[in-house]
Parts: sequence; C-alpha cells; structure tokens
Amino acid sequence: MTKRTRAKHKLDRRMGENIWGRPNSPVNKRSYGPGQHGQRRKSKMSDFGLQLRAKQKLKGYYGDVTEKQFKATYLDASKMKGDTGQNLIGLLEQRLDMVVYRAKFAPTVFAARQIVNHGHILVNGVKCNIPSRRIRVGDVISLGNKAKEMALIIEAQSLPEREIPDYVSTDGNDKVTFTRVPTLDEVPYPVRMEPNLVVEFYSR
Repeated sequence: MTKRTRAKHKLDRRMGENIWGRPNSPVNKRSYGPGQHGQRRKSKMSDFGLQLRAKQKLKGYYGDVTEKQFKATYLDASKMKGDTGQNLIGLLEQRLDMVVYRAKFAPTVFAARQIVNHGHILVNGVKCNIPSRRIRVGDVISLGNKAKEMALIIEAQSLPEREIPDYVSTDGNDKVTFTRVPTLDEVPYPVRMEPNLVVEFYSR
C-alpha cells in the first residue's frame, strides 16, 4: 500500500495549482509556493525541470503512487501500440482506486485507496483490496453492503465540484461499469496534464 505521508495540499502549493480541484485547497488563497521564498520571482525553468514537474504533478494526482509503480506503468504504456502518453493516461485511469474515485464513491483519490484497502469494493461481485488493480473494459465495480451506509461515501456522492465521466457508466448509487479506456481529453483533470513531457522525462 502507498501512503502519502506529507500534507496533501503541499503538492498544490509547490505546483502553484489546485491539482485535485478541491474548494479547500490553499492555492485558492495563496497561489505562490510555500516557505519564506515562495513569493520570489520565478526564474525560467529548464527542459528537465518542466519534464520533472509534469511527472510529479501527474504522479501526485493519482494519489502520489510510488516512483517504482509509476515508472512500471510508463514502461507498460511504452510497449503498447499507439501514443505512449495517451496509453499512460489510459493505464492510470484503469487503476481500481481511480475508477472508485471517478464513480464518486470517495471524495478524494486517497480516500478511494483507503476504501479499497479496507475491502469495501467488489469487482464483478468479488471483493478486491488492491488499489492498483487494472480494471478492464466491461468490469463492474460496486460497493459492499457496509460501504453503502458509510458517511464518507454518502458525502462523496453529493459533492458538486465534479461529475462522473462518460467512460464510467452508473447503475444506481452503488454500482458502475468501466465502459472504455479514456483518452487524455476525456479525463476530467482540474488542471492541465502533460503526459508528453512525462514520456520525454523517462526517454532521456
């Protein structure tokens, strides 16, 4: 299991963007970086710096997965036919914790991972507690009986700041079907993601 041990909003401050689109992000009030030098004029970033930033932002958005896991996903994407950047996004969106998040079963991707870890999610009717499991087209993801009564999940389903994307088809409030692997422009990112720079970073 991957934990984010640092404060989640520090990534927002460091990037200067509201990565997850949450209303309580400190970037909404302070768009500059953290620390006493956060308001200094920013110097032009090198190509390597831009690539690293793009990687850290994308990796952080998906629950701050470990570097080993993220690079393994990139390597899988590079072996597939087609555009590697698009493949990378598709594989990340196929993670079970992301499908749970997209289905609005959890308010954040971190909460989605916890819900999966605690055994509250069923894949095709079978309990699964592996957040990184790769979901296939046609798989049905549903809430366990206890999860249907959890305040966290009820709260997540009422959140107004995001909608369930088209590639996750709902069946009531407790079941969804993953209908297709999305392309970059279909994924509802609150900020601009640049998987092409991530590809350049790993291709060096």
